[in-house]
Amino acid sequence: MPTVSSRSEKLDIRITPEAKQILQQAAKQRHTTISQFVLESALNSASAVLAERSRFSLNAEQWEAFMAALDAPPRSHARMERLLNEPSLLD
Repeated sequence: MPTVSSRSEKLDIRITPEAKQILQQAAKQRHTTISQFVLESALNSASAVLAERSRFSLNAEQWEAFMAALDAPPRSHARMERLLNEPSLLD
């Protein structure tokens, strides 16, 4: 998470008065500013979204199938072999 001293960008958002009141109340409960509360909440949410895209979990059966696929020799694909053997534009 960025430190206070490294902040150099500004983000403006428009919200309803009701949404602002909820955020103010939540920030007050956390003894922080509304800006800090929103920043921390947004960064936590963003980290969760990115983690979903970079990690996956498998049960034991799925893990075995995954490892078998990785350990298997590569399959021959005629079109891929032809593509790799054709001269490129840079040749």
